[in-house]
Amino acid sequence: PPVSPAGLARVEAYTAASMALFQAIRAARIVPGAAAASRLVSAPSAAAPMSAGIVQRKSALVGLEPLGKRHAGVSVLGCAIAMVAVGGCAQGIGQLFAALVVGMARNPSMKEDLFTYTLIGMGFLEFLAIVVILIAGLLLYSE
Repeated sequence: PPVSPAGLARVEAYTAASMALFQAIRAARIVPGAAAASRLVSAPSAAAPMSAGIVQRKSALVGLEPLGKRHAGVSVLGCAIAMVAVGGCAQGIGQLFAALVVGMARNPSMKEDLFTYTLIGMGFLEFLAIVVILIAGLLLYSE
């Protein structure tokens, strides 16, 4: 059946109103504070849910704003506390070599085996120190 000119005009008006509503919604999503976007809608019944949606979206984003200034005090403090473990690794290496000297004094024939065990223990302690330094760096440069 052919479409009458009056019916075609209604469809075009409905399409124009729908496009204006979609443009207002898109503008409100792009610019969160776009109260002017709700003025693009001609019907007042469509403007009320639009402004309520903007207010609801703003309240959902509270606390998620980007930090304007980096507060480095806590990260520096965490890094300093983590670096205390490097001192513990140094103390462990000192005790390891002290035990090597005592062991060689008690049994000089085991000198090569004791030195091998000492180097293995020192490798473990150095690995621990490197991991601690990496974690301290991570703490220092984290937000």
